[in-house]
Amino acid sequence: MSNRLINKVITKIKKEPYEIDEAITVGTMFGIIFERGMMVLRGIFRKPFFRKSKGILFIGKRVKIKNKKKISFNGSATIEDGCFIEALSKGGMKVGNNFSLGKNSIIECTGVIRELGEELVIGDNVGIAANAFIAMRGKVEIGSNTIFGPNVSIHAENHNFSDTDKPIKLQGATRKGIKIGEDCWIGSKAVILDGVTIGSHSIIAAGAVVTKDVPEYSIVGGVPAKVIKSRKED
Repeated sequence: MSNRLINKVITKIKKEPYEIDEAITVGTMFGIIFERGMMVLRGIFRKPFFRKSKGILFIGKRVKIKNKKKISFNGSATIEDGCFIEALSKGGMKVGNNFSLGKNSIIECTGVIRELGEELVIGDNVGIAANAFIAMRGKVEIGSNTIFGPNVSIHAENHNFSDTDKPIKLQGATRKGIKIGEDCWIGSKAVILDGVTIGSHSIIAAGAVVTKDVPEYSIVGGVPAKVIKSRKED
């Protein structure tokens, strides 16, 4: 199979231009095709159990997905090896086209059944790298074309702790939700906390802890994260 034909197939699946590296050998390419073929077979087997699954579904090894009827895939999706998804929530998961979830990542929509999480909405062409942890309690929205580095964590809940005479775990929690705009780059090991809105086209530096809203086109970093500069600046 020629690289040109492979490029056409991948481009059709992703619905955007794609070209594999010319340095990939024929033998390596056949190994990749075999692995992806096995992922497709796993996806075909699980496809009927989701609320909706429109595109090709690639499922890796040791993937565990609970409450599949709460998940809608509106296009192709790739769930890599070792991922865990618990979709139990009020609104479920709505995932756009060309979504990828990196190896050993966790999406947890509900922590305790006495109070279900709200909803997770993911746009088109969103890529989440390995070892991500998304704790969706309040509503979480991720805009199209946003990418995440490895080990990113998102926490859409914050425990109350004002009463010093009462255990923190018994004081309830706030769930303001998190919104990440389109075309953002969330760097490796970044942490995004409840109540934050990240404006479109922004960059979150590796290791940043985001506790406040981020304006569009911003570059932020630090603990807690602060605006370093605007991408609009010369």
